[in-house]
Amino acid sequence: MKPKMMQFKSLITLSMLALSQFAVADEASLKKAVEAAYPKFKVQSVVKTPYAGLYEVFMGGQIIYTDEKLTFLIAEGRLVDPKSKKDVTGERLEELTKIDFNSLPLEKAIKVVKGNGSRKLVVFSDVDCPYCKQLERKELSNISDVTIYTFLYPIDQLHPDAANKSKTIWCASNRTKAWNDWIINNQLPSSAGNCEVPLEQVGELARKIGVTSTPTLIFSDGRRVMGAQPYKEIEKYLQSATKK
Repeated sequence: MKPKMMQFKSLITLSMLALSQFAVADEASLKKAVEAAYPKFKVQSVVKTPYAGLYEVFMGGQIIYTDEKLTFLIAEGRLVDPKSKKDVTGERLEELTKIDFNSLPLEKAIKVVKGNGSRKLVVFSDVDCPYCKQLERKELSNISDVTIYTFLYPIDQLHPDAANKSKTIWCASNRTKAWNDWIINNQLPSSAGNCEVPLEQVGELARKIGVTSTPTLIFSDGRRVMGAQPYKEIEKYLQSATKK
């Protein structure tokens, strides 16, 4: 479990007893009440759902549910429509976490063109992340006609040498080849180059758009998914994004 999620769950657990003190009646008042209960988290939106007085609260990159008086919270639960069988929570998260793809500073990413490169995909990757390697070796290797922009996003707490390796790859004379050699074959360039590495800027970008783990994939329609998704799922997202 990610540290941020553990903190999120702990804060919810510790403050459940205090919720009954809030008397709220509408979305704006409910937003203020939640912010008062969880001052460390920014409440981005509060929306009343069509389901029996249930309210959706988007905060900390997650959706939680409550009632109009904030007498309970449902965290990490999935709201499923019983008639359509749709994952309402999943669909809302996709919508709420969409990214303006065209605003991403792609010049700070490693560019890999496969086939005609007509489709676009962004990946936030840690060079020492085993799931990132799995994604590249087993899943993305099956995808064609795509341009992949990889933002090097070392997570120091988990991989203390990842930043140094990222610098070696970024400063290589051919960083695309250096990236492929490392992520596929575990081979770093024989000599470390010397250049400006945009790790700090990428870290700021990740925090701004809410990327908290690697790998995270962002498609050209702004949708994002986390983890080493099967290539068939990635292909489905790419096709859907191309149609929009």
